[in-house]
Amino acid sequence: MKHLIFCSFILISVVSFSQNREIYYESDRTSKDQQKYPEALLFSKVNQQVYFKHEGIEVWCDQAVFYQEDNFFRAFGQVKMNQGDTIKMFSKYAEYDGNSKFAFASDDVKLITPSNTLTTDSLFFDRQKQNAFYRSGGTVKDSVSTITSIYGNYDMPAKKYSFRQQVEVSHPDYNITSEQIVFYPETGHAYLYGPSTILSESGTVFCKKGYYDTKSDQGYFVKDANVKYENRDLYGDSIYFNRKRNYASATQNIRVVDTANASTLYGNYAEVFKDKDSIIVTKTPYIASLQQQDSLFIASDTLLITGKSKFRKVSAYYDVRLFKQNLNGKSDSLHLDEVTGITKMIGNPVLWSENKQITGDTIQLINDTLTNKLDSLKVYNNSFMIQKDTIEGFNQVKGKFLYGLFEDNELNEVNVIKNTETIYYIREENGDLFGINKALASTIKLIFEDQKIVDIYYYNQPDDKTYPESKMPPNARKLKGFNWRGEEQIRSKKDLFSNRKSYKSKPIIGEFKEDRKPFSKQPQKPELQLNLNDKSVLRNNSSNKQKPKKSNPIND
Repeated sequence: MKHLIFCSFILISVVSFSQNREIYYESDRTSKDQQKYPEALLFSKVNQQVYFKHEGIEVWCDQAVFYQEDNFFRAFGQVKMNQGDTIKMFSKYAEYDGNSKFAFASDDVKLITPSNTLTTDSLFFDRQKQNAFYRSGGTVKDSVSTITSIYGNYDMPAKKYSFRQQVEVSHPDYNITSEQIVFYPETGHAYLYGPSTILSESGTVFCKKGYYDTKSDQGYFVKDANVKYENRDLYGDSIYFNRKRNYASATQNIRVVDTANASTLYGNYAEVFKDKDSIIVTKTPYIASLQQQDSLFIASDTLLITGKSKFRKVSAYYDVRLFKQNLNGKSDSLHLDEVTGITKMIGNPVLWSENKQITGDTIQLINDTLTNKLDSLKVYNNSFMIQKDTIEGFNQVKGKFLYGLFEDNELNEVNVIKNTETIYYIREENGDLFGINKALASTIKLIFEDQKIVDIYYYNQPDDKTYPESKMPPNARKLKGFNWRGEEQIRSKKDLFSNRKSYKSKPIIGEFKEDRKPFSKQPQKPELQLNLNDKSVLRNNSSNKQKPKKSNPIND
């Protein structure tokens, strides 16, 4: 007889004889098969499932192979494993080593905790470390969200999940994809590592390192972080994001790219209020806007942008400087309205166009809203234009109001109205000075070509006189209110930031304390560790006995 089988149909309760960590068991039916399962007890269900108990863990199954000497069993059928009142695991197959307290489950595995449910096709459970993990794909669900990944680890004492490779979080309000996520179910805190994206109706977040509170819907992101709001993209060394408030802020090396308006904001601190369509940028901020293949740069202490695309308003405050080809200026504040095309400079404003300087109480630049080309300018009250003729000589015109016209971004006509005065250096064709003209008029028009005055028109009974240079003393060659500010001129983009305070903002959040290596502590091949606990494999080196298969022992 090839198989020697001993059967019993009465309930047997036995305590194993292991010196340590004994496994207690109960079975309706017990048998043996020395050829296939040497020194093993075969258990099977009749009325009650096979039952095991070991140091806080209970296991129920339909059939089992128990190696009593090695404190190891394999369970088949409807397997259920409980640890206390909080951890429940279900599967169709399981292994358990009472000496190492290491368990393995496969085939429709489900691990249930008070806060979520994990499903996978195979799960490893280290009871010594209270650590469960999978390596062939798994899903974790709670009341509102679902997380999937290739690798997963559940640290029970820390109540922490670690997910790696193809991690996806599905939530009714957002979706997260990442290379690796460390997640605390009870608090809802998620730490993101590697290329990660949070996608929602309010905006899209990208980073390579970040933290997100799934309960309060706010997070901090660093390392190539950015937030995309419709036509505005926010970049920075560190970013704070609040999905519910539709708000984001960023520090250090920030950029806000407005794709609809072909402009970019720069600075070291920014706040974006999506619902209000507003952005505030501080700490060395400036904006670069593309206008007809020419960029306009505006720098100040504070920049505020409001309004939707094409209805945008830009306000700059304190030490405002602007620069573009053939035009630059300064003022205390600046306000740009894209609907009207008007840029208003207030507070000691000054404009330079090549060798011409224009000042007044308020200066307005008007763009053609269709072509976005510079069309005209207006200066209100105390208008004063100066053009340098020589090192000591200046052409000058002043009045109450000044209106200028541009052609191809160059000033080609100026009209000065009310109480106008001029001083003009008249030169021969060869450049020699003919004389200095001084005039009074109600209105004066100046025509420019190649940045030079070519015609002057005086209206309404002008009073003018030309003096030889020797007959006009130096103190009479400057009109009242003359103030040449050439040393302040913005001659390059670099001058936008000269004599400004440099900033190095602190990150919005400090270094993350999370350990990014939750998988390195696990065995490289945990399935081998489990197989070594199999009785036949343990004895394989000392005998030629057959290795048991992962099949139902009762039906063999």
